[in-house]
Amino acid sequence: MFVSPITRRTALGQLGDGFAGMAIGSLIASTATADSRRSSLDQRSPGHRAPARAVIQLFMHGGPSHVDLLDPKPMLSRYHGTTPPAEVDDDEDRTKYLLGSPFSFRRYGESGLEFSEVMSGVAAHADDIAVVRSMFTEHRNHEQAIWMANTGLIRPGRPNIGSWTAYGLGSETDDLPAYIALPDPVGLPVDGARNWSSGWLPPIYQGTAFRSQGVPVLHLKPSTTRSQAVSQGRLGLLQALNRKHLRTRPGELELEARIANFELAARMQLSATDALDLSSETKATHDMYGLNNPTTKSYGRRCLMARRLIERGVRFVQLFMRGQPWDTHSANTSGLRSVCGQTDGPIGALLTDLKQRGLFDSTLIQWGGEFGRTPGAELRDGNTAKGNEGRDHHPYGFSVWLAGGGVRGGQAYGSTDDFGYRSIENRTQTANLHATILHQLGLDHEQLTYSHNGRDERLTDVYEAKVIQELIR
Repeated sequence: MFVSPITRRTALGQLGDGFAGMAIGSLIASTATADSRRSSLDQRSPGHRAPARAVIQLFMHGGPSHVDLLDPKPMLSRYHGTTPPAEVDDDEDRTKYLLGSPFSFRRYGESGLEFSEVMSGVAAHADDIAVVRSMFTEHRNHEQAIWMANTGLIRPGRPNIGSWTAYGLGSETDDLPAYIALPDPVGLPVDGARNWSSGWLPPIYQGTAFRSQGVPVLHLKPSTTRSQAVSQGRLGLLQALNRKHLRTRPGELELEARIANFELAARMQLSATDALDLSSETKATHDMYGLNNPTTKSYGRRCLMARRLIERGVRFVQLFMRGQPWDTHSANTSGLRSVCGQTDGPIGALLTDLKQRGLFDSTLIQWGGEFGRTPGAELRDGNTAKGNEGRDHHPYGFSVWLAGGGVRGGQAYGSTDDFGYRSIENRTQTANLHATILHQLGLDHEQLTYSHNGRDERLTDVYEAKVIQELIR
């Protein structure tokens, strides 16, 4: 059957009496058709009153060493260089000898919470930070442990916690994505873009990667300059054709997401560049974040970008580093000095800046990796020199920390044994951490579900997760 093509006259008529009906305002208006909102980022009210409206997640790929940073173990120093005593539950026999931390710990703030000397920037906020020292996870391989930390299970293809947040709450802004990832400009983290994947949730909830150097989003603006009338006309025509195409293909979530992303891209032409224009910040702010220091400049830029994004209504921002720099299999001492040198000052500045701007109480900050490091020495590649030892992967006990967003700071929750091998008190699985983060955003982890393959899936899924009430005010 012959179908006549859409003529220029017909197209203009459908768009409402010429170019006046094709203004970019119509593209971003809230009167979009109902079928485009079934998988939408419309702002939704939380299920209960909650202190946090946004999350900044500082993900440390590789597994930060808890016994060197957040969980001091004097017994490690006492038994340094010896084989583990009988009471150490090292059932995998991976420890050649115990390795005491080369770093000193001291108490900070009125709470007296202990931090390593290489985390002094973070430690300055001790009274605002809750350290969870009793984390454990289910796998010692990076990828599986990363999937667990990000998505709740050790298998791939599931939605990230940022996607669940966007799905549960929608967006506070029409001009920026609800969920943004800030990867290292020199390379992706281990597992690449899957770190911010929406899995089987509608693609509209996937994280959008912003660049911290150069143009924030590639291909956001046309290479050829066009007049406003021409740009508005093109956008309006595209919207009309997209809607007509969508009406004939109901239920195509990827198509809905693609159209929504096109429209968001049009709005971002006006807002993304401004949101990430760090030149508008004061010199004092640049200095505080370390933007004038080659060591801290890269991570400091991303910390400052994160603050500017949540300030403009973004729900969930993740910061990543290239590869897995916390994976200190060899030269643990120098490796930790290096990576803490890059991140500690900027993170401390972020916490300070959020407080100065009145954003701290409404922003939940979470720091941690996929697991910790073994309390024993690992000797690799013929490296047997004392002082150059590394630490292996350690899923049985490790530490993360939370701040802001209604968190009760100045405390260490739970504990590992005297040598840092096993989580023994208030054992905290990943699902409990996820449940607590969602709770602080006003979301019930048991009620936040999505029907997939015949069952109601959730972030905490098969676990009997609970909100950690001791961590919150």
